[in-house]
Amino acid sequence: MNVLKDWYYAGILFVQTIRELRFLPLQWERCMRHSCNMGYQTLPIVGILSIFMGGILALQTGYSLNKIPGAQNFIGSIVGLSMCRELGPLMTAFLLTGRIGSSITAELASMSVYQEIDALKTMNLSPVRLLVMPRVVGGLFMMPFLTMFANVLGWLGGWLVVESVDVIHSTGNMYWRSLKKFVNMESIHGGLLKGELFALIIIFVSCSIGLQTKGGPREIGTSVTSTLVQTMIAILTCDYFVSKLLL
Repeated sequence: MNVLKDWYYAGILFVQTIRELRFLPLQWERCMRHSCNMGYQTLPIVGILSIFMGGILALQTGYSLNKIPGAQNFIGSIVGLSMCRELGPLMTAFLLTGRIGSSITAELASMSVYQEIDALKTMNLSPVRLLVMPRVVGGLFMMPFLTMFANVLGWLGGWLVVESVDVIHSTGNMYWRSLKKFVNMESIHGGLLKGELFALIIIFVSCSIGLQTKGGPREIGTSVTSTLVQTMIAILTCDYFVSKLLL
């Protein structure tokens, strides 16, 4: 029941956020501050994970295709499509959940527990306008950059493995030629679309659970845990259905 309540409130926040977008010019500085904060906190770990993920994917693929003559020439296409269609947006979303989603929930839950949200309402200030809408805009603005950053570093990680591991009988030139041949703008756009949807899920679920937190400080940790679990399940569910639609 609590999950249904959280998602119902997230839907209400979505509608209210759309209404508050008319105040975006007044909140633009706050939006950019949240966007830069998301990028600053998430960019390093996204880069590290993406390089190793691309390298691992190339290593495992190259080893598996080792017995098929000529199949290793397609490692670039496999790494390229896997990163831009699935792994890039999905890894970025999971890292954004852990770094940003938990932070949003903890901050808003603290404000709710210590009655700062009620104080805003008493002063006739909209919590959605000040706390939710800037985070939504900031997340939507930053997510495509993070996703493309993950894609590019994943491709570079695969290239480094192809060039340096002897068990893979291919070359860097063949890797890039295969990647360029099969990775098109449609695949990249599909991954960026997933990233935007994942960002909406992360921010609205985090804000919904945070704003609904009641009780004492102990409830803040419970809300953060709930955010992580619900968001990751929702991201994987959304990923499946969006992937099916984009086929």
